[in-house]
Amino acid sequence: MAILVDGQFSYQQLQQFYQRTQRRQANEQADALAYECLTMSIHNVSAIDSMKVIENPYPIVRSAIVAWYYATYYAAKAMLAASSGTDPQTHASAGKVWQAEIVGAGLVMAPFDLCITGITPNNVRQVMSTLRAGNAHYLNTEPTNEDMARGALYSYLKGTAEYEQWRIEEMVKDSREYKQGGFNSFRSDAAKALRDVKLNPAHVNYLVQAFRYRGKANYRDAIYLSYGRDDTERLRQFVSDLAAVAGAFSLMAAHYAAKRVVRNDWAEFVTDLEEYAKFELPFDLGEI
Repeated sequence: MAILVDGQFSYQQLQQFYQRTQRRQANEQADALAYECLTMSIHNVSAIDSMKVIENPYPIVRSAIVAWYYATYYAAKAMLAASSGTDPQTHASAGKVWQAEIVGAGLVMAPFDLCITGITPNNVRQVMSTLRAGNAHYLNTEPTNEDMARGALYSYLKGTAEYEQWRIEEMVKDSREYKQGGFNSFRSDAAKALRDVKLNPAHVNYLVQAFRYRGKANYRDAIYLSYGRDDTERLRQFVSDLAAVAGAFSLMAAHYAAKRVVRNDWAEFVTDLEEYAKFELPFDLGEI
């Protein structure tokens, strides 16, 4: 992600991307929510920026991942507030609404726009074949250029889709319909149909992937971030990459929100934040 956002999220590029975004009808409550969520996102970006200067990254790397996630989560919620004023209360519902209102409407810049809607095995295979278009790079090799980076992103997208498939299949196996059908797998057409009713409307997008990654960092992969061989230099680069990606996503959300809220109120929000924020702002909101 850090490779692919590098040089792609300038103020000029973002302004051009959102130049046709129309200002919505005044909604004071929705605007206040957008400002609140955007402030939370920016605060988390600032937190990661402050971690970059810490010489030993091991004590803070998991905290950096969590800050990266919440910078992402609150930036997405800021976009939803600016879009329709909706305020999803769970991570899953936020991902679902963000897909419908933001991703599906073409309001997300690449590479944050990658998604799959309809995660049946056949559809996932078809989407991945189209996305890859011959790209043979995967997650098992550290990327050093954009082509390799895209291949790694495609791999994680596919992996998350397969994880969501498994999670939904487990829910279907516990359902009354599955048990009454006497199924023990999804090999039969009837069992597949029962499963695909749940898989067809399901989706995977950047927000869903971010939530999965945060969970893996906190639980499954925690031991690798605190124990064993010395990966200090790689972790320093990793924390720097987290900051770059979170900063790009948060800046994107700020540009979108600025186009949707009451025009003069945006300037007042920026002035207030610049005067009273007790943390270093990671980018210049006044340029938006």
